[in-house]
Amino acid sequence: MNKKQEIYDEAAKLFQEKGYGAASMRDLAERVHLKASSLYSHIRKKEEILEKICADLAVWFTEAMERVEEMEATPREKVRELLSFHIRTAMDDPTSITVFSDEWKHLEEPYRSQFLASRRDYEERFRRIIQAGVSKGEFRPIDPNIILYTLLSGIRWLHHKQRLPIPQHREGLEMQVIELLLEGLSKKNQ
Repeated sequence: MNKKQEIYDEAAKLFQEKGYGAASMRDLAERVHLKASSLYSHIRKKEEILEKICADLAVWFTEAMERVEEMEATPREKVRELLSFHIRTAMDDPTSITVFSDEWKHLEEPYRSQFLASRRDYEERFRRIIQAGVSKGEFRPIDPNIILYTLLSGIRWLHHKQRLPIPQHREGLEMQVIELLLEGLSKKNQ
C-alpha cells in the first residue's frame, strides 16, 4: 500500500473514532508515523481526505447500482442484491461507510452538492426498482419511499457492528438481515 492510501485509510478510521470535526491533521500524522509538515506533502488539507472518501464511495455505490440495473432479474432479486451489496460494504469497510453515512455533512461546496446529487440519484434508481416490484405484485402495495427508507435504515447500523453484541459470521448475518427485511417478522404459514 502506498503512503497516500495509508493516509486515507487511517483518516477514515480517525474520523470514525473521533468524528471529522474533532480529528486533526496532527492526530493523523501520528497515526501514519509522519511529522505534520511531512503529511502536507501528501495531503493539502483535511477536507481533501473527506472529499476523496465520499467521492470514491459514491462511485462505488453508483457502479453497484449500474450492475444491478443491468441484471436479468426480478425487482425482488435486484433489491436482494442491493441489500447484499450494502451489507457487504458496511462489513468490509465500516470506517469509510461511517464517514460516508455520518461525516459527509462536513463537505464544503461544491463537493457537498455533488455528493447529495449522487446520493439522490442512487436513491431514485433504487426507488424505481422497488416501484417495479410493487407494480408487479412482488412487494406489498406500500409507498416505495417508505419501503426504500425502511430498507436503508434497517441496514444503517451495520457499520457500527463492532460496538454491538451480534454474531460476526458474515454470511449468516447477511442472510438473516436480508431475510428479515424482505420477509418481515411474521412466521410463515406451513
